[in-house]
Amino acid sequence: MKPPKPAPRQSGRTDDPAEAPFWKTTSLSDMSRDQWESLCDGCGKCCLLKLEDDDTGVIDFTNVACRLLDIGACTCTNYAERKRFVSDCVVLTPENVDQIKWMPSTCAYRLVAEGRDLNWWHPLVSGDPESVHQAGVSVRGRVVTEKLAGDLEDYIVTWPR
Repeated sequence: MKPPKPAPRQSGRTDDPAEAPFWKTTSLSDMSRDQWESLCDGCGKCCLLKLEDDDTGVIDFTNVACRLLDIGACTCTNYAERKRFVSDCVVLTPENVDQIKWMPSTCAYRLVAEGRDLNWWHPLVSGDPESVHQAGVSVRGRVVTEKLAGDLEDYIVTWPR
């Protein structure tokens, strides 16, 4: 009787390329819709309002969440129609993900586009959608809603890099 194959380690690494996780074997443009959507770790950082300096092009993050972000769950409350309600919402695609320079360094889309692996707390690696929050990577507990914010300049932060 053959011993069972060892399970892939949580890091997504395995000795058998046939067992490698999809984000290591499939290009962003070849991913199925479900694969693409599962790359989102649910941190909510991309849903923070940002300010761009017209002179320098420098982009500052604020801790003000888009009005559609559920700040507890860190999910969009109207994902399917977000562009209809938030006209400047940027919809990530395989074609534009490497062009959006403000994407947080922890973003799985950015990591995969750069040929890097997912972080240990990513739900696809940990198996737990709460791990992104437990690791302190998400915006949960760190943001205010757009409705409660005043001048965005008063809410500039440095942590979502």
